[in-house]
Amino acid sequence: MLWQLDEICERADFLSVGSNDLIQYIFAADRDNRRVAERFDPLSVPVLQALKLIADKARAHQTPLALCGEIAGKPLEALVLLALGYRDLSMSAASIGPVKAMLLAANAGETGKFVSSLMKEAGAGQSLRDKLRKFARSQNIPS
Repeated sequence: MLWQLDEICERADFLSVGSNDLIQYIFAADRDNRRVAERFDPLSVPVLQALKLIADKARAHQTPLALCGEIAGKPLEALVLLALGYRDLSMSAASIGPVKAMLLAANAGETGKFVSSLMKEAGAGQSLRDKLRKFARSQNIPS
């Protein structure tokens, strides 16, 4: 469906991204399979490119966008989602406090510029997790 986002946005009232399934399909591996689950990072370039594409298309068509899944409830991952343009995140109740603390400390514009530059510089399969952690620490953003 990534290649039909323009058509979908023209007809849909909203988009809702299921991040767990999206990531599983991008890597073509079962996220619950312990033998391969450790190999894949949701903060890798391919995942972030797909998430950015969805957010950009939704914004261009003024289609409301939401995301649910494990990454929404993790502060570092939620920081990146904020940078990519996601504003509606669904998460477990236990995750709300840590994600809210991150949101209150973050500057979406600065983070967006940083994430965009990282994505341009990084290799195709590279994880950006370590660089994002360093950025969050340097900005005093709880992650």
